[in-house]
Amino acid sequence: MPDRRPPLVTVADVRAALWSLASTAAGLGVAIALVDGVRVASPWDVLLAALVVGLGDALLRAPLRRLARAGGAVGALLLGLAAQVLVVWAALTFLPGVTSDSWADVLVVLVLAAVVMACGHWVVGARDNAYVVGDLLRRARRRAGLPRRAAGDEPGVVAGASGGATDDRPAGVLVVMLDGVARPTLDHALEAGLVPTMEAWLGSGSHRLESWWARVPCTTPASTLGLLHGTTDVVPAFRWWSRRLGRLVVTNRPSDAAEVERSASDGRGLLADGGVAVSTMFSGDAPTSLLVMSRAAEGLGPGQLFVRFFSSPFVLVRAVVGTVGEALKEVYQGWQQVVRGVRPRVSRRGWYPVLRAVTNVLLRDLNTALVAEQLVRGAPVVCVDLVDYDEIAHHAGPLRPEALRALEGLDRVLGLWEEIARGAPRRYRTVVVSDHGQSLGATFDQVVGRSFADEVRRLMALPVPARGERADGDADGEAWGPANTALHALRRTGEGDGRLLVGPDRDTGRADLPEVEVIGSGNLGMVWFCREPRRLSAADVAARWPALVPGLVESPAVGFVVVHGSQGPVARGRLGSHDLATGRVTGRDPLAGYGSRARADLLRVVGLEDAGDLVVVSSVGPMGRVHAFEGLVGSHGGLGGAQSEALLLHPVDLVVPDDEREEVDGARVLVGAEAVHRRLVAWLTALGLREGA
Repeated sequence: MPDRRPPLVTVADVRAALWSLASTAAGLGVAIALVDGVRVASPWDVLLAALVVGLGDALLRAPLRRLARAGGAVGALLLGLAAQVLVVWAALTFLPGVTSDSWADVLVVLVLAAVVMACGHWVVGARDNAYVVGDLLRRARRRAGLPRRAAGDEPGVVAGASGGATDDRPAGVLVVMLDGVARPTLDHALEAGLVPTMEAWLGSGSHRLESWWARVPCTTPASTLGLLHGTTDVVPAFRWWSRRLGRLVVTNRPSDAAEVERSASDGRGLLADGGVAVSTMFSGDAPTSLLVMSRAAEGLGPGQLFVRFFSSPFVLVRAVVGTVGEALKEVYQGWQQVVRGVRPRVSRRGWYPVLRAVTNVLLRDLNTALVAEQLVRGAPVVCVDLVDYDEIAHHAGPLRPEALRALEGLDRVLGLWEEIARGAPRRYRTVVVSDHGQSLGATFDQVVGRSFADEVRRLMALPVPARGERADGDADGEAWGPANTALHALRRTGEGDGRLLVGPDRDTGRADLPEVEVIGSGNLGMVWFCREPRRLSAADVAARWPALVPGLVESPAVGFVVVHGSQGPVARGRLGSHDLATGRVTGRDPLAGYGSRARADLLRVVGLEDAGDLVVVSSVGPMGRVHAFEGLVGSHGGLGGAQSEALLLHPVDLVVPDDEREEVDGARVLVGAEAVHRRLVAWLTALGLREGA
């Protein structure tokens, strides 16, 4: 019996349309009542205006897509805003019974209506961002109403197995990177009932959850480069001093991210064969890149792909309103930590509330829309990086309520994509992977009373900057990545060196090399003696700055310092040393308490070309607490706690062979982002998604 074709209109479509019409009318009605410059003769005129707004959106979207092809994402933004204002202005100007005095009044109505609608969604419990992709969701639900496939369904398939109208192409893969989520953190969220989508996958037996080991440096640039391009050898930290370039390399600068990708890419990254990268640091060689940092110089992506988000009535404005609300919520939550005396904690003032709001509302909504559109288009592989949890956990703590609530929100996004994928033109499998975890602990500054950079300069008998001046190792540069991506894409070709940056990692323009550069990547610290053409040995450092290494080793916030001895690298602790090359321990082993991978991870990272002359790792407490060398209460980069235990959630029939695993602290897991990359590529090859496979 042939499959029935999807109905043009379903009861759910009608219900959704009526709800949209009612909410739009309510928002417009309240806004018009508050704005003196706009008047209506009767409530029916408000309903008619709401209907015109909806029809205007439907009629304008196709021409806007064509226009946005030439203008890129920025053009789509401008066109979308103009279209929203134009539609509302037309509805409030030309309809009988409705009058408006000026454009300013129309803009005020637009904003107020968005506020009312956002509050209404919150009141009725619709606090997720389903409205962002409402039309795609309705289409997916309609297509998912087709008869179930009689054969060919596979376990772990997100779409198609539930009845989607799929074609005969190989099942696609959606790779979702949950930035900073440790395996133990997800276990806590599962027990607390905060992630029902992932819990349902595990409960049904469609997916398997396991850990993988994020090697030092367990930072976003290293792990993301490894996951997408299969190597981490060019990334020793989050930011580092390059002797070859004679400057600091910061991976949340789009220009530096592009240079790192050029050094690592062989053209056959994870997304090379028709894949799409969304909001990732590196592209994975994807033909289509949307909001990708390393591709920011080329723009944020094809403009027509952004039209759905920017042109839908009230969607962008509601996202902006929600962003403001998120900033206010952050201010309140930070104040509550102070009132309750929560420790350890860090300051959550300054620009951070704005950055959190942009990341957790505006960018989340935009990412939701972009990924949903790619699923509806049938892209073979889509990879998206969701940084919401990581951003909050850095400042609030990995297991604090606000951080876990962010993870709850990301689980709702997964559920939304799952619904949309059911109506996609091909079946989809979802793989969820994190790049690293996070560990809690008081900062180096809080323990010692001065920053890591200041302590190094003091022990070297160098001038210490006045309190309050920026030290490179103290800044949370990771938080500025999304902002720098967007700003870099706005630059005009040929202006200066192509950098347009904000935040603590902006270029200082120093012409002379500094004597020392001190950088903290979580509880991994590195020190470079920049004027030296080669890496200094332990004897060289002791001869020039005799108090430096002994002073660091004696610090209560430092676990050990790796120096370069005559026979190779040695980890020196307060009561003993560990020769990393031979494994010989003298006195008390300074690596005790850091896990069975400590020696191998350190030996690898200190051997990288741009690794510091000194490599420092903080002390770790019995509860796995560490001390970040920057101003973050939740951190990652070094060793200790849950930061190295990343997660991998995958369909059960996409198997991880045991011979690819290694023994780590009594468990057999994949070790290194490179190993996860190879396994992802093997899965794509088995599914027929790699060309030439």
